[in-house]
Amino acid sequence: MTVYDSIGKDYSLGRRTDPRWMARILAAVGPAVSVVNIGAGTGSYEPPATVAAIEPSRRMLAQRPPAAAPAVRAVAEHLPLRSASADVALAVLTVHHWPDWRRGLTELRRVASRQVVLAYDTSLHADFWLTREYLPEVASLERSRPSATDIATELGASAVEVLPVPWDFQDGVYPAHWRRPAAYLDERVRRSCSALAQTPPAAVARAITSLRADLASGTWQRRHADLLALDSLDVGFRLIST
Repeated sequence: MTVYDSIGKDYSLGRRTDPRWMARILAAVGPAVSVVNIGAGTGSYEPPATVAAIEPSRRMLAQRPPAAAPAVRAVAEHLPLRSASADVALAVLTVHHWPDWRRGLTELRRVASRQVVLAYDTSLHADFWLTREYLPEVASLERSRPSATDIATELGASAVEVLPVPWDFQDGVYPAHWRRPAAYLDERVRRSCSALAQTPPAAVARAITSLRADLASGTWQRRHADLLALDSLDVGFRLIST
C-alpha cells in the first residue's frame, strides 16, 4: 500500500488546479507533443499533451476524471515506458514522496528528452509559520526529503523558477492558506495535505487547539500583520526544467 492509499481519500476535493500555476507549468512544458505525467495523482496539473500518467496509488487513480489521460499503476523508480518515448516527463509535487528519488529522476531522463518538475525548498516549508509556531514535527519530516535545489542539481536543470502562492490559491498544498489561517481548523483541509496527514494526530490536534486559541484572541493576527498586507508569498515552490 502506498502512502496515498492511506491518506488520499477525497483528495481531489481539496487539491484542485489553480489556473495561475497551470499556466506556468504549460509554459515550461512548451510545444511538447507528448508528455508523461509521473506521480500524476488525480491529474490536477495534467497538460493536454499528456499521453500517459503513472501513479502508484489505487485510491488516487480512482479519483482521476474520466477524460484524463490513460493511467498506469507503477512507481517512478521503475517506469513501464520505453526509453525516449516522450518529449517531456512531468512530475508535480511528487518527488519528495519517492523512496529512491535519484533513481526516479534517472527514469525521467531515460523516458523523455526534457524534464519539468515542480518541487519545493524544504527549508522554507520547515520555516512556514504553521510549522515554526505550532507544528515543529513537520520540520522533521521536511528535513528527510529532497529539496528543490537537490532535484535541480541532480537533473542538471537549465531553469529554476519561483512559484509564489497567491493569497486566494485554489490548490490545498500545505502552505496554501498562509493568509487564511482559519482554513487549517477545517479537518477536510488538513486531510488533503500530505504533510499534515503524515504527522502524528496528537501533534496536529495540539497545534490546531493552539491555533484556534490564537485566532480567537487575535494573537495570530497581531503576530502576522505583515502577511495580511501581501497578495502572494514565496513559500518555497520551484518549477524546475531542463
